[in-house]
Amino acid sequence: MKSTSPTRPARRDTARGYLRTALATVAAAAALAAGLAGGSTATASGQPAGPEPAACPEAIAESATCYGGIDRNGSYYTLAVPTEWNGSLVVHAHGGPSLTPGSDPERSAGDLERWTVMVEEGYAWAGSSYRRGGYGTRMAAEDTETVRQVFVERFGEPELTLLHGQSWGGNVAAKAAEVSGTRDGGPFDGLLLTNGVLAGGSRGYDYRVDLRVVHQYYCNNHPRPQERQYPLWQGLPAGETMTTADLRSRLLECTGHTLAPEDRTPLQQRNLDDITAVTGIPESSLESHLRFATVTFADIVHKRLDGRNPFSTVGVRYRGSHDDAALNRGVARFAADPAARRDLSYDSDLTGRVTVPVLTLHAVGDATAFVEHEAAYRATLRGAGRERHLVQTFTRESEHSGLSKAGYATALDALAGWVGTGQRPTPGDVARSCAAFASAHPGGCHFEPDYRPAGYHDRVNVRPAGGHWPAMNALQEALWSRFPGVGIAP
Repeated sequence: MKSTSPTRPARRDTARGYLRTALATVAAAAALAAGLAGGSTATASGQPAGPEPAACPEAIAESATCYGGIDRNGSYYTLAVPTEWNGSLVVHAHGGPSLTPGSDPERSAGDLERWTVMVEEGYAWAGSSYRRGGYGTRMAAEDTETVRQVFVERFGEPELTLLHGQSWGGNVAAKAAEVSGTRDGGPFDGLLLTNGVLAGGSRGYDYRVDLRVVHQYYCNNHPRPQERQYPLWQGLPAGETMTTADLRSRLLECTGHTLAPEDRTPLQQRNLDDITAVTGIPESSLESHLRFATVTFADIVHKRLDGRNPFSTVGVRYRGSHDDAALNRGVARFAADPAARRDLSYDSDLTGRVTVPVLTLHAVGDATAFVEHEAAYRATLRGAGRERHLVQTFTRESEHSGLSKAGYATALDALAGWVGTGQRPTPGDVARSCAAFASAHPGGCHFEPDYRPAGYHDRVNVRPAGGHWPAMNALQEALWSRFPGVGIAP
Protein backbone atom coordinates (compact mmCIF):
# COMPACT_ATOMS: atom_id res chain seq x y z
CA MET A 1 0.00 0.00 0.00
CA LYS A 2 1.58 3.26 -1.09
CA SER A 3 0.98 6.48 0.77
CA THR A 4 0.25 9.71 -1.01
CA SER A 5 1.17 13.13 0.27
CA PRO A 6 -1.84 14.60 2.06
CA THR A 7 -3.18 18.07 1.52
CA ARG A 8 -1.22 20.48 3.69
CA PRO A 9 -0.64 24.24 4.02
CA ALA A 10 1.38 25.38 1.01
CA ARG A 11 4.99 26.03 1.97
CA ARG A 12 7.13 24.35 -0.65
CA ASP A 13 8.33 26.17 -3.76
CA THR A 14 8.76 23.22 -6.09
CA ALA A 15 5.94 21.28 -7.71
CA ARG A 16 5.82 17.50 -7.62
CA GLY A 17 5.63 17.28 -11.39
CA TYR A 18 8.83 19.23 -11.81
CA LEU A 19 10.61 17.01 -9.28
CA ARG A 20 9.62 13.80 -10.99
CA THR A 21 10.66 15.09 -14.38
CA ALA A 22 13.92 16.42 -13.04
CA LEU A 23 14.73 13.14 -11.35
CA ALA A 24 15.25 11.25 -14.58
CA THR A 25 17.39 14.03 -16.00
CA VAL A 26 19.54 14.26 -12.89
CA ALA A 27 20.04 10.50 -12.73
CA ALA A 28 21.16 10.36 -16.33
CA ALA A 29 23.50 13.32 -15.93
CA ALA A 30 25.04 11.88 -12.75
CA ALA A 31 25.57 8.52 -14.38
CA LEU A 32 27.19 10.16 -17.40
CA ALA A 33 29.45 12.28 -15.21
CA ALA A 34 30.54 9.26 -13.21
CA GLY A 35 31.24 7.36 -16.42
CA LEU A 36 33.28 10.18 -17.90
CA ALA A 37 35.24 10.43 -14.66
CA GLY A 38 36.08 6.76 -14.89
CA GLY A 39 34.23 5.67 -11.76
CA SER A 40 33.10 6.93 -8.38
CA THR A 41 33.13 10.64 -7.63
CA ALA A 42 33.34 10.04 -3.86
CA THR A 43 36.82 10.75 -2.53
CA ALA A 44 38.78 8.82 0.06
CA SER A 45 39.93 12.10 1.61
CA GLY A 46 36.39 12.91 2.71
CA GLN A 47 35.98 15.93 0.42
CA PRO A 48 32.42 16.66 -0.76
CA ALA A 49 31.35 14.40 -3.59
CA GLY A 50 28.16 13.15 -5.19
CA PRO A 51 25.36 12.37 -5.10
CA GLU A 52 26.29 9.67 -7.59
CA PRO A 53 24.24 6.62 -8.62
CA ALA A 54 24.68 3.67 -6.30
CA ALA A 55 23.25 0.19 -5.95
CA CYS A 56 19.90 0.01 -4.22
CA PRO A 57 18.98 -2.66 -1.67
CA GLU A 58 17.40 -5.69 -3.31
CA ALA A 59 13.93 -4.90 -2.01
CA ILE A 60 13.80 -1.63 -4.00
CA ALA A 61 16.29 -2.36 -6.77
CA GLU A 62 13.58 -2.35 -9.45
CA SER A 63 11.47 0.46 -8.03
CA ALA A 64 13.90 3.21 -6.99
CA THR A 65 17.12 5.00 -7.87
CA CYS A 66 19.76 5.27 -5.16
CA TYR A 67 22.70 7.62 -4.70
CA GLY A 68 25.71 8.00 -2.43
CA GLY A 69 28.22 10.69 -1.61
CA ILE A 70 30.16 12.66 1.00
CA ASP A 71 28.86 15.94 2.39
CA ARG A 72 30.79 19.09 3.29
CA ASN A 73 31.44 17.79 6.82
CA GLY A 74 32.92 14.52 5.58
CA SER A 75 29.82 12.43 6.30
CA TYR A 76 28.95 9.60 3.95
CA TYR A 77 25.29 9.60 2.97
CA THR A 78 22.75 7.62 0.98
CA LEU A 79 19.69 8.84 -0.92
CA ALA A 80 16.86 6.92 -2.55
CA VAL A 81 14.03 8.14 -4.76
CA PRO A 82 11.25 5.75 -5.81
CA THR A 83 10.13 5.63 -9.42
CA GLU A 84 6.58 6.37 -8.24
CA TRP A 85 7.56 9.15 -5.88
CA ASN A 86 4.81 10.72 -3.81
CA GLY A 87 6.76 13.99 -3.61
CA SER A 88 7.67 13.62 0.08
CA LEU A 89 10.97 12.93 1.84
CA VAL A 90 11.94 10.97 4.94
CA VAL A 91 15.22 12.10 6.52
CA HIS A 92 16.66 9.37 8.74
CA ALA A 93 18.80 9.71 11.89
CA HIS A 94 20.58 6.48 12.81
CA GLY A 95 21.19 5.04 16.24
CA GLY A 96 24.30 3.96 18.06
CA PRO A 97 26.55 5.80 18.39
CA SER A 98 29.06 3.73 16.48
CA LEU A 99 32.67 4.13 17.57
CA THR A 100 34.42 4.35 14.19
CA PRO A 101 37.12 7.07 14.06
CA GLY A 102 35.58 8.71 10.98
CA SER A 103 32.40 8.48 8.99
CA ASP A 104 31.36 4.89 8.29
CA PRO A 105 30.92 4.51 4.50
CA GLU A 106 28.56 1.55 4.97
CA ARG A 107 26.26 2.84 7.69
CA SER A 108 23.74 4.93 5.76
CA ALA A 109 23.45 2.30 3.02
CA GLY A 110 22.77 -0.33 5.68
CA ASP A 111 20.11 1.87 7.25
CA LEU A 112 18.36 2.25 3.91
CA GLU A 113 18.27 -1.53 3.58
CA ARG A 114 16.59 -1.78 7.00
CA TRP A 115 13.99 0.87 6.20
CA THR A 116 13.20 0.19 2.56
CA VAL A 117 9.55 0.10 3.65
CA MET A 118 9.56 3.90 3.55
CA VAL A 119 10.71 3.93 -0.07
CA GLU A 120 8.23 1.16 -0.89
CA GLU A 121 5.54 3.48 0.47
CA GLY A 122 6.53 6.12 -2.09
CA TYR A 123 8.76 8.36 0.00
CA ALA A 124 12.23 9.50 -0.97
CA TRP A 125 14.80 8.71 1.72
CA ALA A 126 17.99 10.42 2.92
CA GLY A 127 20.35 9.23 5.64
CA SER A 128 23.72 10.36 6.95
CA SER A 129 26.47 8.19 8.46
CA TYR A 130 27.55 11.25 10.53
CA ARG A 131 31.00 12.76 10.16
CA ARG A 132 32.57 10.58 12.87
CA GLY A 133 31.78 7.82 15.29
CA GLY A 134 31.48 8.43 19.01
CA TYR A 135 29.05 10.49 21.03
CA GLY A 136 27.78 13.85 19.82
CA THR A 137 24.04 14.40 19.55
CA ARG A 138 24.15 17.95 18.22
CA MET A 139 26.85 16.98 15.74
CA ALA A 140 24.67 14.12 14.47
CA ALA A 141 21.65 16.44 14.34
CA GLU A 142 23.63 18.90 12.21
CA ASP A 143 24.72 16.12 9.85
CA THR A 144 21.11 14.97 9.61
CA GLU A 145 20.04 18.45 8.56
CA THR A 146 22.96 18.59 6.11
CA VAL A 147 21.84 15.45 4.28
CA ARG A 148 18.41 17.03 3.90
CA GLN A 149 20.09 20.02 2.28
CA VAL A 150 22.05 17.70 -0.02
CA PHE A 151 18.79 16.17 -1.19
CA VAL A 152 17.16 19.56 -1.75
CA GLU A 153 20.16 20.89 -3.67
CA ARG A 154 19.97 17.95 -6.05
CA PHE A 155 16.23 17.26 -6.34
CA GLY A 156 14.50 20.42 -5.15
CA GLU A 157 12.28 21.05 -2.15
CA PRO A 158 9.94 18.15 -1.32
CA GLU A 159 6.28 18.83 -0.68
CA LEU A 160 6.58 17.22 2.74
CA THR A 161 9.67 16.46 4.84
CA LEU A 162 9.42 14.03 7.74
CA LEU A 163 12.28 13.31 10.14
CA HIS A 164 12.72 9.75 11.45
CA GLY A 165 14.99 8.68 14.31
CA GLN A 166 15.57 5.15 15.63
CA SER A 167 17.20 4.31 19.01
CA TRP A 168 19.83 6.98 19.83
CA GLY A 169 18.77 8.41 16.49
CA GLY A 170 15.49 9.25 18.22
CA ASN A 171 17.46 11.55 20.51
CA VAL A 172 19.29 12.94 17.48
CA ALA A 173 16.08 13.53 15.52
CA ALA A 174 14.29 15.10 18.48
CA LYS A 175 17.27 17.42 19.00
CA ALA A 176 17.37 18.26 15.27
CA ALA A 177 13.68 19.14 15.34
CA GLU A 178 14.20 21.44 18.33
CA VAL A 179 17.28 23.14 16.91
CA SER A 180 16.27 23.35 13.24
CA GLY A 181 12.52 23.31 13.41
CA THR A 182 11.60 25.90 16.01
CA ARG A 183 11.74 28.84 13.67
CA ASP A 184 8.78 29.63 11.45
CA GLY A 185 8.96 27.61 8.28
CA GLY A 186 11.54 25.16 9.68
CA PRO A 187 12.77 22.33 7.48
CA PHE A 188 10.82 19.46 9.07
CA ASP A 189 7.05 19.07 8.91
CA GLY A 190 6.75 16.12 11.28
CA LEU A 191 8.79 13.83 13.48
CA LEU A 192 8.66 10.02 13.76
CA LEU A 193 10.61 8.55 16.70
CA THR A 194 10.85 4.76 16.90
CA ASN A 195 12.25 2.93 19.94
CA GLY A 196 13.86 6.22 20.83
CA VAL A 197 16.35 7.01 23.60
CA LEU A 198 14.34 10.01 24.69
CA ALA A 199 15.42 10.69 28.27
CA GLY A 200 18.54 12.54 27.08
CA GLY A 201 22.17 12.01 27.97
CA SER A 202 22.22 13.36 31.52
CA ARG A 203 19.56 10.86 32.69
CA GLY A 204 19.13 8.40 29.85
CA TYR A 205 22.21 6.40 30.86
CA ASP A 206 21.69 6.33 34.63
CA TYR A 207 20.65 2.68 34.56
CA ARG A 208 23.91 1.86 32.80
CA VAL A 209 25.84 3.78 35.45
CA ASP A 210 23.97 1.71 38.03
CA LEU A 211 24.75 -1.50 36.17
CA ARG A 212 28.46 -0.68 36.13
CA VAL A 213 28.72 -0.08 39.87
CA VAL A 214 26.34 -2.86 40.93
CA HIS A 215 28.09 -5.36 38.67
CA GLN A 216 31.45 -4.41 40.17
CA TYR A 217 30.09 -4.73 43.72
CA TYR A 218 28.97 -8.31 43.13
CA CYS A 219 31.55 -9.46 40.57
CA ASN A 220 34.73 -7.47 41.33
CA ASN A 221 36.14 -8.40 37.94
CA HIS A 222 35.74 -5.25 35.83
CA PRO A 223 38.46 -4.36 36.70
CA ARG A 224 39.88 -7.43 38.44
CA PRO A 225 41.83 -6.84 41.70
CA GLN A 226 45.17 -7.48 39.97
CA GLU A 227 44.39 -5.09 37.11
CA ARG A 228 44.85 -1.35 36.98
CA GLN A 229 42.17 0.29 39.12
CA TYR A 230 40.25 3.31 37.83
CA PRO A 231 37.00 5.17 38.55
CA LEU A 232 34.12 3.19 37.05
CA TRP A 233 32.58 6.27 35.49
CA GLN A 234 35.51 6.33 33.05
CA GLY A 235 34.30 3.14 31.39
CA LEU A 236 37.93 2.19 30.81
CA PRO A 237 41.23 3.97 31.50
CA ALA A 238 42.27 6.40 28.78
CA GLY A 239 43.78 4.62 25.82
CA GLU A 240 42.65 1.13 26.85
CA THR A 241 40.23 -1.07 24.96
CA MET A 242 38.28 -4.22 25.77
CA THR A 243 37.03 -6.83 23.37
CA THR A 244 33.45 -8.03 23.36
CA ALA A 245 34.71 -11.54 24.18
CA ASP A 246 36.61 -10.31 27.24
CA LEU A 247 33.63 -8.36 28.53
CA ARG A 248 31.33 -11.32 27.95
CA SER A 249 33.66 -13.67 29.83
CA ARG A 250 33.69 -11.40 32.89
CA LEU A 251 29.92 -11.18 32.97
CA LEU A 252 29.59 -14.91 32.35
CA GLU A 253 31.95 -16.00 35.12
CA CYS A 254 30.06 -13.85 37.62
CA THR A 255 26.45 -14.45 36.58
CA GLY A 256 26.31 -17.34 34.11
CA HIS A 257 23.98 -15.11 32.09
CA THR A 258 24.22 -17.20 28.91
CA LEU A 259 23.91 -20.54 30.71
CA ALA A 260 20.76 -22.51 31.37
CA PRO A 261 19.60 -21.90 34.97
CA GLU A 262 20.45 -25.46 35.98
CA ASP A 263 24.04 -24.95 34.80
CA ARG A 264 24.68 -21.88 36.96
CA THR A 265 26.27 -22.09 40.35
CA PRO A 266 24.17 -20.85 43.29
CA LEU A 267 26.43 -17.79 43.57
CA GLN A 268 26.08 -17.01 39.86
CA GLN A 269 22.30 -17.24 40.11
CA ARG A 270 22.19 -14.98 43.14
CA ASN A 271 24.48 -12.44 41.47
CA LEU A 272 22.31 -12.49 38.35
CA ASP A 273 19.12 -12.09 40.37
CA ASP A 274 20.56 -9.20 42.37
CA ILE A 275 21.97 -7.32 39.38
CA THR A 276 18.79 -7.57 37.29
CA ALA A 277 16.53 -6.72 40.22
CA VAL A 278 18.51 -3.66 41.28
CA THR A 279 19.11 -2.22 37.79
CA GLY A 280 15.86 -3.23 36.06
CA ILE A 281 17.89 -4.58 33.13
CA PRO A 282 16.82 -8.05 31.94
CA GLU A 283 19.47 -10.74 31.65
CA SER A 284 19.02 -10.87 27.86
CA SER A 285 20.50 -7.37 27.47
CA LEU A 286 22.96 -7.21 30.38
CA GLU A 287 25.91 -7.67 28.06
CA SER A 288 24.94 -4.93 25.61
CA HIS A 289 24.27 -2.42 28.41
CA LEU A 290 27.53 -3.30 30.16
CA ARG A 291 29.37 -2.85 26.85
CA PHE A 292 27.87 0.64 26.51
CA ALA A 293 28.86 1.41 30.11
CA THR A 294 32.38 0.36 29.19
CA VAL A 295 33.39 1.42 25.69
CA THR A 296 30.85 4.19 25.04
CA PHE A 297 31.36 5.67 28.51
CA ALA A 298 35.09 5.71 27.73
CA ASP A 299 34.35 7.58 24.50
CA ILE A 300 32.11 10.10 26.27
CA VAL A 301 34.53 10.73 29.12
CA HIS A 302 37.95 10.66 27.45
CA LYS A 303 37.22 11.85 23.90
CA ARG A 304 34.25 14.18 24.37
CA LEU A 305 34.55 15.56 27.92
CA ASP A 306 38.33 15.79 28.37
CA GLY A 307 38.41 13.14 31.10
CA ARG A 308 35.69 14.76 33.23
CA ASN A 309 32.89 12.79 34.88
CA PRO A 310 29.25 13.54 33.91
CA PHE A 311 27.74 10.71 35.99
CA SER A 312 26.71 10.39 39.62
CA THR A 313 25.75 7.70 42.13
CA VAL A 314 25.59 10.08 45.10
CA GLY A 315 22.33 9.79 47.01
CA VAL A 316 21.06 6.83 45.00
CA ARG A 317 19.33 4.23 47.14
CA TYR A 318 19.69 0.82 45.52
CA ARG A 319 16.87 -1.63 46.17
CA GLY A 320 15.84 -5.15 45.26
CA SER A 321 18.89 -7.22 46.23
CA HIS A 322 19.11 -9.96 48.85
CA ASP A 323 20.87 -7.44 51.13
CA ASP A 324 20.23 -3.81 50.22
CA ALA A 325 22.00 -2.43 53.29
CA ALA A 326 25.27 -4.16 52.39
CA LEU A 327 24.95 -3.13 48.74
CA ASN A 328 24.44 0.53 49.59
CA ARG A 329 27.39 0.49 51.99
CA GLY A 330 29.73 -1.10 49.48
CA VAL A 331 28.74 0.18 46.05
CA ALA A 332 30.99 2.76 44.37
CA ARG A 333 29.94 6.35 44.94
CA PHE A 334 31.04 9.29 42.84
CA ALA A 335 29.78 12.77 42.08
CA ALA A 336 29.51 14.32 38.64
CA ASP A 337 31.71 17.20 37.63
CA PRO A 338 29.16 20.03 37.20
CA ALA A 339 30.72 21.33 33.99
CA ALA A 340 30.89 17.84 32.47
CA ARG A 341 27.26 17.19 33.32
CA ARG A 342 26.31 20.55 31.85
CA ASP A 343 28.15 19.77 28.62
CA LEU A 344 26.48 16.36 28.26
CA SER A 345 23.11 17.89 29.06
CA TYR A 346 23.54 20.70 26.55
CA ASP A 347 24.55 18.24 23.87
CA SER A 348 21.77 15.70 24.28
CA ASP A 349 19.01 16.65 26.72
CA LEU A 350 15.73 17.73 25.17
CA THR A 351 13.84 20.92 25.97
CA GLY A 352 10.53 19.76 24.52
CA ARG A 353 10.27 22.92 22.40
CA VAL A 354 8.87 21.24 19.30
CA THR A 355 6.48 23.00 16.95
CA VAL A 356 5.55 20.16 14.58
CA PRO A 357 3.56 16.94 15.02
CA VAL A 358 5.53 14.17 16.74
CA LEU A 359 4.47 10.53 16.56
CA THR A 360 6.39 7.88 18.49
CA LEU A 361 6.36 4.11 18.04
CA HIS A 362 7.89 1.97 20.78
CA ALA A 363 8.04 -1.76 21.49
CA VAL A 364 6.80 -2.44 25.00
CA GLY A 365 9.37 -5.22 25.41
CA ASP A 366 12.38 -3.23 24.15
CA ALA A 367 15.21 -4.25 26.48
CA THR A 368 17.67 -1.68 25.09
CA ALA A 369 15.72 1.58 25.07
CA PHE A 370 13.20 0.86 27.81
CA VAL A 371 9.64 1.85 26.98
CA GLU A 372 9.76 4.20 29.98
CA HIS A 373 11.84 6.54 27.80
CA GLU A 374 8.47 7.48 26.32
CA ALA A 375 7.24 8.61 29.74
CA ALA A 376 10.31 10.84 30.04
CA TYR A 377 9.61 12.37 26.64
CA ARG A 378 5.93 13.00 27.37
CA ALA A 379 6.90 14.65 30.67
CA THR A 380 9.47 16.75 28.78
CA LEU A 381 6.89 18.05 26.30
CA ARG A 382 4.36 18.55 29.07
CA GLY A 383 6.89 20.59 31.02
CA ALA A 384 7.48 22.74 27.94
CA GLY A 385 3.76 23.18 27.31
CA ARG A 386 4.00 21.25 24.00
CA GLU A 387 2.23 17.97 24.81
CA ARG A 388 -0.43 18.78 22.22
CA HIS A 389 2.17 18.05 19.53
CA LEU A 390 2.66 14.45 20.68
CA VAL A 391 0.96 11.12 19.90
CA GLN A 392 2.58 8.00 21.35
CA THR A 393 1.92 4.48 20.08
CA PHE A 394 3.12 1.16 21.45
CA THR A 395 3.41 -2.36 20.09
CA ARG A 396 3.58 -5.89 21.50
CA GLU A 397 7.12 -6.36 20.22
CA SER A 398 10.48 -6.81 21.89
CA GLU A 399 13.07 -6.07 19.21
CA HIS A 400 15.00 -2.85 19.59
CA SER A 401 16.70 -2.47 16.23
CA GLY A 402 13.75 -3.25 13.98
CA LEU A 403 9.97 -3.36 14.24
CA SER A 404 7.30 -4.72 11.94
CA LYS A 405 7.46 -3.18 8.46
CA ALA A 406 3.68 -2.89 8.54
CA GLY A 407 4.02 -0.94 11.80
CA TYR A 408 6.55 1.48 10.33
CA ALA A 409 4.35 2.05 7.27
CA THR A 410 1.31 2.65 9.48
CA ALA A 411 3.08 5.12 11.74
CA LEU A 412 4.57 7.02 8.81
CA ASP A 413 1.20 7.30 7.09
CA ALA A 414 -0.49 8.44 10.31
CA LEU A 415 2.12 11.17 10.80
CA ALA A 416 1.83 12.35 7.20
CA GLY A 417 -1.94 12.47 7.51
CA TRP A 418 -1.71 14.47 10.72
CA VAL A 419 0.66 16.98 9.13
CA GLY A 420 -1.49 17.28 6.03
CA THR A 421 -4.93 17.59 7.60
CA GLY A 422 -4.13 19.05 10.98
CA GLN A 423 -6.22 16.29 12.56
CA ARG A 424 -4.34 14.68 15.45
CA PRO A 425 -4.86 10.91 15.40
CA THR A 426 -5.46 8.83 18.48
CA PRO A 427 -3.46 5.66 19.20
CA GLY A 428 -6.65 3.79 18.35
CA ASP A 429 -6.86 5.49 14.97
CA VAL A 430 -3.30 4.43 14.22
CA ALA A 431 -3.90 0.86 15.33
CA ARG A 432 -7.03 0.49 13.22
CA SER A 433 -5.28 1.69 10.10
CA CYS A 434 -2.56 -0.96 10.32
CA ALA A 435 -4.54 -3.77 8.67
CA ALA A 436 -4.41 -2.02 5.30
CA PHE A 437 -0.60 -1.89 5.44
CA ALA A 438 -0.21 -5.45 6.75
CA SER A 439 -1.57 -6.73 3.45
CA ALA A 440 1.40 -5.18 1.65
CA HIS A 441 4.21 -5.47 4.21
CA PRO A 442 5.43 -8.30 6.48
CA GLY A 443 5.52 -8.36 10.24
CA GLY A 444 1.87 -7.96 11.08
CA CYS A 445 0.11 -5.47 13.34
CA HIS A 446 0.99 -5.37 17.02
CA PHE A 447 -0.35 -2.05 18.25
CA GLU A 448 -1.55 -1.72 21.86
CA PRO A 449 -3.64 1.47 21.76
CA ASP A 450 -4.51 1.39 25.47
CA TYR A 451 -0.97 0.87 26.76
CA ARG A 452 0.64 3.57 28.91
CA PRO A 453 4.20 3.21 30.25
CA ALA A 454 5.12 3.71 33.87
CA GLY A 455 7.14 6.77 34.79
CA TYR A 456 10.82 6.81 33.86
CA HIS A 457 11.89 6.87 37.48
CA ASP A 458 9.59 4.01 38.33
CA ARG A 459 12.22 1.92 36.55
CA VAL A 460 15.41 3.97 36.73
CA ASN A 461 16.90 5.07 40.05
CA VAL A 462 16.33 8.78 40.46
CA ARG A 463 19.20 11.09 41.37
CA PRO A 464 18.62 13.77 44.00
CA ALA A 465 16.87 16.78 42.45
CA GLY A 466 16.72 14.90 39.14
CA GLY A 467 13.04 13.99 38.90
CA HIS A 468 11.70 17.04 37.09
CA TRP A 469 11.29 17.34 33.31
CA PRO A 470 12.58 18.70 31.02
CA ALA A 471 16.09 17.89 32.21
CA MET A 472 17.25 21.03 30.39
CA ASN A 473 14.73 23.77 29.78
CA ALA A 474 14.83 26.25 26.93
CA LEU A 475 16.12 29.04 29.16
CA GLN A 476 19.05 26.93 30.36
CA GLU A 477 19.84 26.00 26.77
CA ALA A 478 19.78 29.63 25.70
CA LEU A 479 22.04 30.70 28.56
CA TRP A 480 24.54 27.90 28.06
CA SER A 481 24.68 28.57 24.32
CA ARG A 482 26.21 31.99 25.03
CA PHE A 483 29.39 30.50 26.50
CA PRO A 484 32.09 29.29 24.08
CA GLY A 485 33.05 25.65 24.45
CA VAL A 486 29.87 24.45 26.15
CA GLY A 487 28.71 21.04 24.92
CA ILE A 488 30.53 18.38 22.92
CA ALA A 489 32.69 19.36 19.98
CA PRO A 490 31.84 17.93 16.53
